[in-house]
Amino acid sequence: MTGAGHGPHAPGEDDGLILRAAAGEQAALVRLMDRHGHGLRLFAARYLGSAADAEDVVQDVFVSVWKHAARFDPGKGRASTWLYRIAANRCVDARRRRSFRAFIGLDDVHDTLADEARQADARVGARQELAIVREGLARLPERQCMALLLRAVAGLDVPGIAEVMGASAGSVEQLLVRGRRTLRARLGTSRDSHGEARGRPT
Repeated sequence: MTGAGHGPHAPGEDDGLILRAAAGEQAALVRLMDRHGHGLRLFAARYLGSAADAEDVVQDVFVSVWKHAARFDPGKGRASTWLYRIAANRCVDARRRRSFRAFIGLDDVHDTLADEARQADARVGARQELAIVREGLARLPERQCMALLLRAVAGLDVPGIAEVMGASAGSVEQLLVRGRRTLRARLGTSRDSHGEARGRPT
């Protein structure tokens, strides 16, 4: 509907930018990309484990915003939440496509690059824990992983995460609790094993 969002609700900068993009103002879309591109890219890269796939996701997000900006209603939620909801959906689609490619044997190159990235993360002690956390995230159930990344990377609160994921706030709290517990357990196990290895006499 033309002019959606003009009324008693005073839109924030992001809301206003999306409304201007809906009116065909390219500069507004560029400003949105400047404000949110990095965060969306980081979220997608952590979720997918691939910077290249994340770049594709972010491009898809802003193409979708440009095409469908008129659908955004600032009275129903925050602009940033709307952007991350689009990104989350694109990430799920990308992971499914990648799973299919792996199933039919087309993902060998990606697997090699991912292995090299993990090895690079593990070269020094300070970065080993980061590699463990990333691996732990990759092994979490999809919804736990997404909830944790929306909290830690996107900086969304529980209501915002619930809005992105189409879940209740209580469900999101449970996803965060379970995900954090699993990551802590894996990190603790890894620390113990590394400590034992370092403590063995040579």
